[in-house]
Amino acid sequence: MKIEEIELKHISIPLKKPFKTALRTVETAENTVVLIHTDDGQTGYGEAPPTKVITGDTNESTIAAIRSSIRPALLGKDIANLEEIQDALQTATDRDFSAKAAVDMAVYDLASKRLGVPLYQYLGGYGNQVETDLTISINEPEEMEADAVAAAEQGFSALKLKVGIDSEKDVRRVACIRRAVGDKMKIRLDANQGWEVDEAIRTITRLEDLGLDIELVEQPVKARDFEGLKRVKDNVNTVIMADESLFSPRDALDLLQMQAADLLNIKLMKCGGIYNALKIAAIAETYGVECMLGSMVESKISLTAAAHLAAAKKIITRVDLDAAILLAEDPVMGGFEKEIPWFTLTEAPGLGITGVRGLTEIE
Repeated sequence: MKIEEIELKHISIPLKKPFKTALRTVETAENTVVLIHTDDGQTGYGEAPPTKVITGDTNESTIAAIRSSIRPALLGKDIANLEEIQDALQTATDRDFSAKAAVDMAVYDLASKRLGVPLYQYLGGYGNQVETDLTISINEPEEMEADAVAAAEQGFSALKLKVGIDSEKDVRRVACIRRAVGDKMKIRLDANQGWEVDEAIRTITRLEDLGLDIELVEQPVKARDFEGLKRVKDNVNTVIMADESLFSPRDALDLLQMQAADLLNIKLMKCGGIYNALKIAAIAETYGVECMLGSMVESKISLTAAAHLAAAKKIITRVDLDAAILLAEDPVMGGFEKEIPWFTLTEAPGLGITGVRGLTEIE
């Protein structure tokens, strides 16, 4: 099973409502889809969203990296030689994390298809089901409260509230939502780097003093401020999770050696795909630190890859793959089966994806 061609397509999927964070607003998923074709007629699927404010990647940069650097490095390689492929992929370009991730997941799709097993079994096989939280976009407290109540009525047991623009209003947002959804709902906060260090400590401490029972706070300070992240962690009782601070296995090692975070949020688009995500998970497991498997605004193509990884590894104990629910349409045939808030992986080989409707050509 040798790589014969790497084909690129575009997909456009509207969201049910705008996705708002401290960093950006997204109304439509405009993503690049990777199709790796092999000489025996198999196709592997991958996907990359543009996340310039987080990874620096755009659709244009992803397309350019795959066409100019990654495709020439991988053509003709045998899927059986996964380590050789990954060495070529990960060294083909210095950054371009989303491009690497999209190609990487298509390669893993093919590698598990080659053996006739679902990807979660190929990666470890710990389980075949994951439970996602639901993200509540940052808006006025009343709108966020209404969205949270609607999520509770759908059956979600965990919500991730976007905060980080106005810390005083953030406290009101959380208080409104806690009052509306009751004590049993898990509430996670994601500041997306929106607070300064002292502001983060002050805000989290106030949430604690109000008894609002926050499960965790994700990335309260700037991505590369590891010392600031550690200072927040050391001065609050709430669990602190690194997200934008964590791109590479080296970042994971540095964060955990410094004891700068209680949890790690792995995202395929930040680390360059499943290959590096497995390394991060192994480092975290060595330190006894649990992980979340997160996502960007992605379709069921890459979300299925992430779900397989999350199900396969015991150390991944939390899942934030709710873009599958935030999108207004699902053009992907196959992949995981959805019953809110659970995603169940089928026994189909690889990702179990059989096709994607609405793909368009890229010039």
